[in-house]
Amino acid sequence: MKTTEVKKAVVIFSGGQDSTTILFWAIKMVGVENVETITFEYGQKHSIEVQQSKIICDSLKVKQTIIDISFLGTIVESALTSNGDVNKTNKKGLPDSFVPNRNQLFITLAHSYAQKIDAQWLVTGVCQTDYSGYPDCRQDFITEIEKTSNLGSDSNISIQTPLMYLNKKETWHLAARLGCLEQIVLLSHTCYNGNREKFNAWGYGCSECPACKLRENGYNEFVGNSKIENAN
Repeated sequence: MKTTEVKKAVVIFSGGQDSTTILFWAIKMVGVENVETITFEYGQKHSIEVQQSKIICDSLKVKQTIIDISFLGTIVESALTSNGDVNKTNKKGLPDSFVPNRNQLFITLAHSYAQKIDAQWLVTGVCQTDYSGYPDCRQDFITEIEKTSNLGSDSNISIQTPLMYLNKKETWHLAARLGCLEQIVLLSHTCYNGNREKFNAWGYGCSECPACKLRENGYNEFVGNSKIENAN
């Protein structure tokens, strides 16, 4: 059922598992004709996610806007933008894959775009259940940035976070209910190492980095749970 109060939604879309799932969620909620995506090139070492995001948007006939903010990679320290180790932690004790202020910048720019196209929703795949230790994936951050963004622009855009309280197993279940399991497995890309050669039951990836392990573990729990449900 479509949400009649909402006319248009902007999805912050990376091409990864979570953002692909919320894209299908947004389409179900307001209709594909009322959904647009915004994708950021922020200086990440691997462009494979952006490439996959284009393929997914083209397949769904969803308008995609790609914004180059690659300057971010020159002013932050992160294993995703430099030669750090995604398996280590930084001096703050956060995962070395954490990109400081990335979500803040994404949301700020996407919020501006949502105003331009008169969208009532801004949809993002942040999640504090399986958030990998990233402080900008928590509900309190979203609550505050929504309030500040609207206050500073005299607007009333709601930031939707359909995955906020789901673990990865539950995210796979949501994809199943949305009917997009095949697209998630074959088209989305999560691997921090940009591996698009190795195919696994849960999708492409090195299967060694934290992102792959999280995705794989969630998939295995989802498959195991589904077998139990079917048996009953």
